[in-house]
Amino acid sequence: MGRLREKYWQDAAADFALRLRPYARLEMVEVSEAHIKEAASLAEGKLAMQEEALAILEKLKRHSGPVIALDRMGKALDSPGLAAGLHKMILEGKTEVAFVIGGPLGLAPEATQRADLLLSFSMMTFPHQMMRVILLEQIYRSFRIMNHEPYHK
Repeated sequence: MGRLREKYWQDAAADFALRLRPYARLEMVEVSEAHIKEAASLAEGKLAMQEEALAILEKLKRHSGPVIALDRMGKALDSPGLAAGLHKMILEGKTEVAFVIGGPLGLAPEATQRADLLLSFSMMTFPHQMMRVILLEQIYRSFRIMNHEPYHK
């Protein structure tokens, strides 16, 4: 959800995208964030989340593989657990996986219902730009684990 505006986030995402090239084809699809006023009401926030969910669902129409949505209420996995889950998907022939990161308010139920797995990185809330970099790092780490290659602990 949203563009990486700051150069340091763009550079970090590009670095992990480059590191992932030997392991997987990566496509990052950005969906525009809904415009939310700073003092938005709950109803306005809910409407914005629904607007974002519709945009996400539109992008996922052409996707036939598993969808993993990041949600703080989702299942918490450690890095080896994420690697094992991705490895299982690959062995089952599910070679196209979509990861979904919500906007500043999170994901609307319409988007989370489309997911095959809700994945939690923490009960804390992170900026979605930072979360993209963290997710890319964990996907890279997963491939290193799957291939029995060294990576810092």
